[in-house]
Amino acid sequence: MPIGISDDHAELAATFSKWAGSLGGIEAARAVEDDPLAGFTEHSAAVAAMGLAGIAVPEEEGGAGGSVADLAVALEAAASALLPGPLLGTAVASLVLGELAGSVAAGEMRVALALAGDGVAHDAPGATHALVVDGDEVRLVPLGGVELTPALDPDLTRRTTTADLGSGDVVPGLTPARLHQAVVTLAAAEASGVARWCLDTAVEYAGVREQFGQKIGAFQAIKHLCAEMLEHSESVTAAAWDAATAATDDPAQQEFAALVAGTVCFDGAVVVAQACIQVLGGIGFTFEHDAHLYLRRAIALRSLVGSSGRFAGRLADLATQDVRRELAVELGDADQSTREAVRAEATRIAGLPEDQRRGALAETGYLTPHWPKPHGRGASPVDQLVIDQELARAGVERPDLRIGAWAAPTILAHGTDEQRERFVGPTLRGEIEWCQLFSEPGAGSDLASLRTKATRVSTSATDGEGSTDGIGGWRLSGQKVWTSLAERSDWGICLARTNAEVRQHAGITYFLVDMRSEGIDVRPLRELTGQAMFNEVFLDDVFVPDDCVVGEVDGGWRLARTTLANERVAMAGSRLGDSPERAVSLLASGATDDRVAVGRAVAWATVVSLLSTRATLRSLSGQGPGAESSVAKLVGVRSRQDSAELVVTLLGDRLFAGDEVARQALHEQLTTRCLSIAGGTTQVLRNVAGERILGLPRG
Repeated sequence: MPIGISDDHAELAATFSKWAGSLGGIEAARAVEDDPLAGFTEHSAAVAAMGLAGIAVPEEEGGAGGSVADLAVALEAAASALLPGPLLGTAVASLVLGELAGSVAAGEMRVALALAGDGVAHDAPGATHALVVDGDEVRLVPLGGVELTPALDPDLTRRTTTADLGSGDVVPGLTPARLHQAVVTLAAAEASGVARWCLDTAVEYAGVREQFGQKIGAFQAIKHLCAEMLEHSESVTAAAWDAATAATDDPAQQEFAALVAGTVCFDGAVVVAQACIQVLGGIGFTFEHDAHLYLRRAIALRSLVGSSGRFAGRLADLATQDVRRELAVELGDADQSTREAVRAEATRIAGLPEDQRRGALAETGYLTPHWPKPHGRGASPVDQLVIDQELARAGVERPDLRIGAWAAPTILAHGTDEQRERFVGPTLRGEIEWCQLFSEPGAGSDLASLRTKATRVSTSATDGEGSTDGIGGWRLSGQKVWTSLAERSDWGICLARTNAEVRQHAGITYFLVDMRSEGIDVRPLRELTGQAMFNEVFLDDVFVPDDCVVGEVDGGWRLARTTLANERVAMAGSRLGDSPERAVSLLASGATDDRVAVGRAVAWATVVSLLSTRATLRSLSGQGPGAESSVAKLVGVRSRQDSAELVVTLLGDRLFAGDEVARQALHEQLTTRCLSIAGGTTQVLRNVAGERILGLPRG
C-alpha cells in the first residue's frame, strides 16, 4: 500500500503517478548517461508547472497550502517513476526556507544539498542554489558562476559534484539538525516509492516467467522472497508515512519519527531493490533492465542521509529519556454524536465495584462493541475508538476473552438462536472458559488434514446408569495438541472429520465440546521454557449432541476461518513491548552501551505499531483491510523474537546470576520461539501473503 491512506491522498497519488510516468524520466537519464553535468532542466520545468515543490508551501507565500504528508505522497509517486533532477533538495527547501519558499513554489529556485560540509553537492547541475551545512549553520548559496566538478554518483537519474561553496547567506533559524530531519523525512518518501516499484516489478515478473514448466511465483522460494519484500516495503512505507505526518507534532515526536525512518527506510529500500534483481534473475542483472536504476537510487539515498546506525543510536538516546511515539487518530466531528453518551456510561461503569464491571461491560455491549447487538453494539470503527478512549480515560480495563474471542463470534455468525443464548452471554460474563481443539500431531499449519473422526449416533448415555433414546449426536475420537487452557476450560471448539469421502476441506464439521464429558483426557504438555502452557487432549468416543454442532455438517472449514465483517478496530499503544523496553532500561542503567542495537529494536517495535495504526486508519476511511494487518504479524513476530534475543545478549554473563531481570529475559527469548509457529508458521503465512495479497500462483 502507498503512503497515502485517505481518499484524497489516493487521488493525489494517482494524479502524480500518471504525471510522473508520462515524463519519461528514465529514458531521459539513459540518454545523458555520459553527461556528468546534465541538469534535467526540462523535468525541473515540468515539476514547477505541476506545482509539486509548492505543495506544502503556505498559500500566502504562493504555495498550495498542503501538508508535509501531501508532499510525501507526491514524492513517493515521483520516485516510483525515477523522476530525474534536483527534486529532493527543492522539496526540502520548500519546507525549511520560510519566506523564500515562495520562490521555490514558483519554480524560480531549484535547490541542491551539501550536507557534509566537504563541498560535495547533490543535484547541483540544474539547481539555482544549494543548501550548505557549514558548522552549526546552514547557508543558502547561489550557484550562478560556481564551477562544478563531476563526482561519483551511483544514481544515474541525479548528479553529484564538488564545488567551492564558501559564499551565501545564513538561513535564519535553520539548524543542520532541522535540515537533516527534513531531508530524512522526504528521502524516506522516495525510498518508499523505490521499494514499491521493486516489489510490483518482482511480483509481476514472478507471475509470468516460467521455469520447469510453471510460473516461478509458484515456487515457494520465490513466494517467500516476494513476501519478505512485502514485509520490508510495507515497513518502509509505514515509517515514511509517520515521519511525514509527524511534521505538525511536538519536536520530540518529530525527531523520534524521523529517526525511526532513518533506521528502517533506507536499508529497507536497498534490501527490496536487491531482492527485485534476485527475482528477475539474469535479466535483472542487465543494464537494459530498469531494476538497477532503482537499486542505484536506493544506494544513493542511503549514502545521502547516512548510516542507519547513527539514527538508531540517537533513537535509543531518546527512548532512555522516556520518549515514545504517541500515535493518535483525529476523529474530527465524527465522534461528537456518541462521545458524550459513551463518556457517561464509562464513568458509571468505573464507579461500580470491581466484581461488577465485567457484567456491566457485557450488558452494555462495551466489552465487544464490534460484535452485533445485543451482545455488542454493532459499532462503527469510529465508535469503537471512542469507546476505547473513554473506557481508558475512566480507568476501566476490559477482561481478555482469550479463546472465547474466537468461539463466540463463530457462534454469533453461524450458530442457532439457542446456541447464541446458551453460550455468548455467559462467555462475555466470564462464566464459560473456552479452549480450541483444532491442531493435531499431524495437522498443524495443514489443518485440513486433521484425523479426529466424528461418527453419527442416534442415542447417548446421559449419565453413568443408562441411556436415553432419541438424542442424536456424534462420537468423537482422536488426539488434539497444543491446546492452551484445556485443563481449566468449560467448553472447547473442535474440528472433526465427518466425511472421509470428499476432499479434505469439505468433510469437516465444527463442534462445541463439553470439556467435562466422559472420554476426554487432558495431559499437560511441557514446553521448552519448562512450563506447561499447552496440553494434549485425547478424545475417546466422546459424545457431542446435535445441538452442539455449529453450522452445517461438513461445513466446518468455512466456520474455522470466520471473522466478523465488522472486525475489531483498535489503536496501538505507545509502549514498545517487554523486550524492547527491557533493552532500553539496560541502556539507561548503564548495563550496556550498545545504543545502535537498542535503537534498532525500538525502531522495529515502533514500525509494528505503525502498521497496526495504518490498518485502523484504513478501516476508519471505509476501505477494506490492506496488507498492513498481515504484514504486522510477520514483522511483529520478527521484532519480538529479535528484541528478546537482544536482551539476553546484552545481559552477557549476568544471565547466570539468575536475578529477576535475567529470568524474565531468558523466559522471553525461549517463549517467543513459538510465535513463528503458533497460528500458522511464518513460512505458511508467507505463502498466504504471496498468494492472497500479492496474487502469486499456487504451487
